[in-house]
Amino acid sequence: MLVTQHISKAFGGHTIIEDVNIRLGKGELICLLGQSGAGKSTLFNVISGLYTPETGSVRLNGEDVTGKPGKISYMLQKDLLLPYMTVLDNTALPLIIKGEKKAKAREIAAAEFEKFGLAGCQDKYPLQLSGGMCQRAALLRTYLSSQGIALLDEPFSALDTLTKSAMHQWYLGVMQEIELSTLFITHDIDEAILLSDRIYIMSGKPGRITDEVKIDVPKPRPTDFTLTEEFLQYKRLLVSKL
Repeated sequence: MLVTQHISKAFGGHTIIEDVNIRLGKGELICLLGQSGAGKSTLFNVISGLYTPETGSVRLNGEDVTGKPGKISYMLQKDLLLPYMTVLDNTALPLIIKGEKKAKAREIAAAEFEKFGLAGCQDKYPLQLSGGMCQRAALLRTYLSSQGIALLDEPFSALDTLTKSAMHQWYLGVMQEIELSTLFITHDIDEAILLSDRIYIMSGKPGRITDEVKIDVPKPRPTDFTLTEEFLQYKRLLVSKL
């Protein structure tokens, strides 16, 4: 569904990422794993069309979308919900921006609330929700603005351990139900192993894709997967490549 070919991006003559090639298939969850400063967020800005690369292209379902914002949805680390709008209006906003009538946009968004674990929250404001619930609302907003693909930049990093674990399981379930493909940035090796079908390792200055690791464990993964020797083997492998 999504392919980047030979992407390079520079600022002020300084190359941030170079010759980046990735692919995302239908229904896949792919993690981009690497240390801070490797250019992961820069790559996401290129994929989403917010930056135009010096070289290379971004293709979505065969269409060249390089430098064209609004084609691929992008969720940042913070939920960025507007505090003066209800949760329903926050989630309906991308549909309204695309030209949908407000009443119809609300109707479309409201129909997804139960699926996203937000039933009963339509008329609440972001400050009335927990961090996990705000992230669910932000994910729904991202889904409604997507074309089957979402870019997520550490969306669960601010959550406590128990909430994060619950969100992982929930996201994998809802992603399968709505047939959403996901490209996911993380610094958390455990999170990458738990969620991913494949993991791209990004490192260096300028940042490049230096390796690819396939997590060959069927989903849904066992609740005690993190305690297994297989999990530890993947973790040792990824640590050695980072």
